[in-house]
Amino acid sequence: MEKLNANLFWFLPTYGDGAYLGSNIGARKITLEYLTQVAKAAEYAGFLGALIPTGRSCEESYIVGSALFNATKAFRFLMALRPGVISPSFAARISATLDRLSGGRTLFNLVTGGDEEDLQADGIFLNHKDRYEQAAEFTKIWKALLSGECVNFKGKYYNIKDAKLFHPPLQTPYPPLFFGGSSEIAHKLAGEYVDKYLSWGEIPSKMKEKIDAVKAEAAKHEREVTFGARFHIIVRESEEEAWEAARKLISKLDEKTIKQARKDMNSYVSVGQQRMNALFENINDDLVIYPNIWAGVGLVRAGAGTAIVGSVESVLRVLKEYIDIGVDTFVLSGYPHLEEALRVGDLLMPYINPVGLGEIKLKEITKKYDTIANRSQ
Repeated sequence: MEKLNANLFWFLPTYGDGAYLGSNIGARKITLEYLTQVAKAAEYAGFLGALIPTGRSCEESYIVGSALFNATKAFRFLMALRPGVISPSFAARISATLDRLSGGRTLFNLVTGGDEEDLQADGIFLNHKDRYEQAAEFTKIWKALLSGECVNFKGKYYNIKDAKLFHPPLQTPYPPLFFGGSSEIAHKLAGEYVDKYLSWGEIPSKMKEKIDAVKAEAAKHEREVTFGARFHIIVRESEEEAWEAARKLISKLDEKTIKQARKDMNSYVSVGQQRMNALFENINDDLVIYPNIWAGVGLVRAGAGTAIVGSVESVLRVLKEYIDIGVDTFVLSGYPHLEEALRVGDLLMPYINPVGLGEIKLKEITKKYDTIANRSQ
């Protein structure tokens, strides 16, 4: 089989892991030891890095990432930026510190959405439009600071005076910024500010609509944005084994659990979640929404709810369909995450040729920064 040019990332299950969705049977306690095993297994398997999720149900992504730096070598960590939860200048200092301590292995994921209960618990009561406006201000300040600028900014949400970083990041001009959002205002934000637009796993034609929209917005600012897709994955040596594994994953679910999960997810204001919910409006009992794309995970899991399921040949065919519409990066996950990272490494990774996120360019630490740092001591 022909090799595909793509970046593969894994996922750190900081809210829980196990062999069965929606069940405590086979559940694993999330400890630093377990997350270390998952990260080391993913690096061994050939993944470039891992996404660390965010939210009230998760361990904090900055802390998890920093705890795993020394457990890995070249592995990169995609950590969350939360406008409204943290100030852009403080976030820039944290980002620069993490980048320096990791040896330039940080990536950041701008997260503006979530369910209303999560947002309000963090003190965020802005509506959808205002949250994205705030995120735009946040991102502009964050990028400027990490790029070495002295920032003075007065906007609707932030008032910043003479902000600067005494200790710059290693990556230049700043660590790569990921972002996902399905609304029109989200596409505008992506086109103007972010480096990689990351979409939950919709069918190729629907994802292409979003890619085209973001490209059009980026063109207005004479920018280029690259694209990624977030999927679960169940790959086996044969189709039969893969689909049996998919059925097993949801075999402990009961109607009460599914009904409550669907009710909760239908209340979300996120446009991306609404698009995931829409997958269940006209779906067959097999939960297949496209050849070898399965929506079973979305029965009870919010956010990314689709999985690529099949033999190695089938999975590669599906990945190629997304590559052909402009996707170059896949953030994958599977249950349990430890064993599935190794399985994907064994079965799929021999057919993947990483394209990379660009060579890490490390900033020269100039006398200017050294002088400022020494003066601050």
